[in-house]
Amino acid sequence: MIELFTADTPNGKKISIMLEEISYEYKVTKVDLSKGEQFKTDFKKISPFSKIPVIIDHENKKSVFESGAILIYLSEKSNKFYEKNDRLIINQWLMAQMGLIGPMIGQHHQFHHFNPGKSKFGEERYFKIAKKLYEDLDKRLSVSKFLAGESYTIADIATWPWIARHEWHDIGLKNFKNLTKWYLEIAKRDAVIKGYDLMNSGSVIPKP
Repeated sequence: MIELFTADTPNGKKISIMLEEISYEYKVTKVDLSKGEQFKTDFKKISPFSKIPVIIDHENKKSVFESGAILIYLSEKSNKFYEKNDRLIINQWLMAQMGLIGPMIGQHHQFHHFNPGKSKFGEERYFKIAKKLYEDLDKRLSVSKFLAGESYTIADIATWPWIARHEWHDIGLKNFKNLTKWYLEIAKRDAVIKGYDLMNSGSVIPKP
């Protein structure tokens, strides 16, 4: 059984979606970020940077932190969504999400959604970066069904939850037809619908 320590964030949803996709039994243990539970000593033992998500694989008695590493671990364990012959390109798109898409859109959330009016420079900078990411993803998806090729992989699972917060971005997802098509194709998957509502709170995937 996999225990998922998480909060209701895009990074957290990556892992719940993956666990649903591979049909693994798992338990969600909520980490309340607003109460600083991520800084507790016991949690830091499995997450040295005090970040969610983290998993404990109780079958193998292993813990894994960092969402990209967790996706790779689960894909190798299940032998799904990480084809050996395609790993070079999958890794590139996965690392693009980990190092660029997530961090930059996350900054856009901070300035545009959570703290509007506090920094004109920050709001303008990260809005432009987020819009450029939409454009770059749309361009890629004009020549490829999924990010790493014709098959759905952990690169898509990693990226999709960040685009699922498009209502926060005020960029207009529907203006990017290829990105929208990809978003909707993934949004109809049963595992994605279930994994999106990881806290069983009735969360519904936002429409473009």
